[in-house]
Amino acid sequence: MAEITAKMVKELRDKTGAGMMDCKKALAKCDGDVDKALKHLRELGIASAAKKVGRATSEGLIFSYIHPGDKLGVMIEINCETDFVARTDDFREFAKDIAMQVAAADPRVVSREELSPEIIEAEKEIYRNLALKEGKPEKILDKIVDGRIEKFYGEACLMEQAFVKDTDRTISEVVTDTIAKIGENIQVRRFVRFRLGE
Repeated sequence: MAEITAKMVKELRDKTGAGMMDCKKALAKCDGDVDKALKHLRELGIASAAKKVGRATSEGLIFSYIHPGDKLGVMIEINCETDFVARTDDFREFAKDIAMQVAAADPRVVSREELSPEIIEAEKEIYRNLALKEGKPEKILDKIVDGRIEKFYGEACLMEQAFVKDTDRTISEVVTDTIAKIGENIQVRRFVRFRLGE
């Protein structure tokens, strides 16, 4: 068993923002390996974030973002549990990131549940006809259509889009990480995107 030094605890605390005792326990559990302990704490944070998801979000803010050049703007409503959190810099930074995401990636809806069955069926029909024109065999058409529908969700649904500031993460993962960081449930409620002349 590796000795857990104050320096190791401080290093892990600086990287994660977690409490001293949490860092010490994580290092002990991971035999002094800082990287493994960091991963362990992150998993714990995400696990605790998942517990917060069901809690009511009746506070929050409406954030507006105007893209340089004044031809594109976004208004977004993001909810949290308390007014205190809504006024923090972390929450406002998160709101700004999400508003900039909407400006850059132009999603249609927040989540896939908001897309009507008619839209999905119309997209499936387009993908099926495309695959037939490409000469794809009939027996794999459904698989091709399903794959293209998932790609459509990744473009049309804000929560499934790749985060423009870190394309290895989805917006859903950014929300989960933010919940773990601030300790409250967060919900992206709705948005409106304005482009001059549209």
